Amino acid sequence: MTGSSPLSAPDDVELPELNLQRGSYVPYYRQIRDQVESMIKSGALKPGQMIFSEGACATKLGVSKMTVRQAFQALRSEGLLVIEKGKRPMVSSGPIQKDFQKLRGFTAEMNRRGLKASSKILYFERTAPDATAASLLRLWRNDEIYSIRRLRYADKEIVGVENILLVARLFPGLTKEDLESQSLYSLMETRYAISLDWSDEELGAIPAEKDDAKVLQVPIGFPIFSMRRIVYAKDDVPVEHAHSLFRGDRYNARVISHR
Repeated sequence: MTGSSPLSAPDDVELPELNLQRGSYVPYYRQIRDQVESMIKSGALKPGQMIFSEGACATKLGVSKMTVRQAFQALRSEGLLVIEKGKRPMVSSGPIQKDFQKLRGFTAEMNRRGLKASSKILYFERTAPDATAASLLRLWRNDEIYSIRRLRYADKEIVGVENILLVARLFPGLTKEDLESQSLYSLMETRYAISLDWSDEELGAIPAEKDDAKVLQVPIGFPIFSMRRIVYAKDDVPVEHAHSLFRGDRYNARVISHR
């Protein structure tokens, strides 16, 4: 049997129709995924736009909610939808690529892509280092560190959470600075005259644990892009150790290699 079942958007959202081809061998979830993806990539659906809920989509198309959820989760994994508990899915601009050929901070990376970077400070304190931090940052006796945890946003979407350790003696008065609206690396180089030179970065994929999942608004076990980094100034002086966790649906890595 052939035919189609159209889906229009809710009254408060202007969207094109979805149509299921009942006689097709393509599974329903894949038809939904492919059509929504096409709308996003063609510009018919724009970043920041809310779309129909799983329940509304399932009811309109006459399929199970699980079918729609499978389609939406596939789009989420590709960075095309942002899905938060209790809210309708929102169209995303796609995954953000990290370029490892240049030492750039998060703000500079977002600016290069035409996205507005912002942060929310979760905590910011001056404290004594543990043995690991003292070793990684080559601290002097009685040195202290700044310990900072920031939630990172791109165009008001949660992208990741960043845990930073800084050598406190290199940045006097840092606690008075606004690290939610300005670039930390830019501040290092302009106010503190520290010339950043290179970084040593370790990458991996990990499942989100409870606390990080809550902050990033993803389910426990959700794929997370983990990046550990030590940043060095001139003369190989370590100034920062950071552990950043980025949502797997909003961030990926890109490396260009030459032979």
